[in-house]
Amino acid sequence: MVWQGITSGGNPDPSIPHLDHNAVIVNTGLLVFREGLEAILVIAAITASMMGTNQSYRRPIAAGAGLGLIATVITWFIAIAVISAVSAPALDIQAATGLLAIVVLLVIMNWFFHKIYWTGWISMHNKRKRSLMASAKNEDHSSTTLGLALLGFSAMYREGFEVVLFLQNLRLQVGSATVLQGVAVGLFFTAIVAVLTFFAHQKLPYKKMLVLTGVLLGIVLVVMVGESAQELQLAHWISTTTLPIPIPDWMGIWFAVFPTVESLAAQAFAALFVVGSYFLAEYIRVWRPRMRGARPAQRPESVPGAELLTPMSATVSAPAQEGN
Repeated sequence: MVWQGITSGGNPDPSIPHLDHNAVIVNTGLLVFREGLEAILVIAAITASMMGTNQSYRRPIAAGAGLGLIATVITWFIAIAVISAVSAPALDIQAATGLLAIVVLLVIMNWFFHKIYWTGWISMHNKRKRSLMASAKNEDHSSTTLGLALLGFSAMYREGFEVVLFLQNLRLQVGSATVLQGVAVGLFFTAIVAVLTFFAHQKLPYKKMLVLTGVLLGIVLVVMVGESAQELQLAHWISTTTLPIPIPDWMGIWFAVFPTVESLAAQAFAALFVVGSYFLAEYIRVWRPRMRGARPAQRPESVPGAELLTPMSATVSAPAQEGN
């Protein structure tokens, strides 16, 4: 906001129809970095126990993750081709891709979903890893290598697929060049974390990093919802009910806050959805066990890799132990 204020000589031009060039780079880089962190966490959980003689098993996982990154790039071009082949007005396409971007963000920001995601997704990977390593002892090395590569592939491609879906709306607004600049920024910081994690073996504050990026993504979500609501109104998918509220023009440029019932209601719903999912996860994880006299779910600090877990995944102690 300070940068925009300086470069615009005060408030940005309220006639600008979409997000500022720099804002798109920041939003894109933030999402790519966030999803990259999650991919690193999953791969770190899989490889945590691969020490000593088992260290060679990390190579097929790394190869699979690399293939997942290549598949993400291919998916990017497929998504562009599919959208380009759709015969529909530009506003309708932007409205549809905007809704898709919101769905992706709501899933990423859903605390309850992440509780299930970390307990199920990481547990599944760890169980599959144990099975593959057991088969390796029976000298079935080819299937073990392929299976471990598929684990790395799924851990990477899942996050990459979400990023590709989200970025299509921004690409239609500002073009591929600007979006790819943001992707490069996000990948740069993700690569730094990956090097520190897998090569330098540094203990990083993953929890704080994910919480911080989660808060920033929450702001991005509110902006995207306001922007998409305006596009839906321009495409006449929803009505436009103007409110007599003195919202300054810069609020529309920076935060996509417009004085209409539909856009403000959509943004309020998105914010309540994220906050509500957090309290639902806390209720299931902590409050309900306490009311039943049981011990709330906690993660053991003594388990290697436990520091990787976030508040969204505090119940993954079992998978963490399995990985150990």
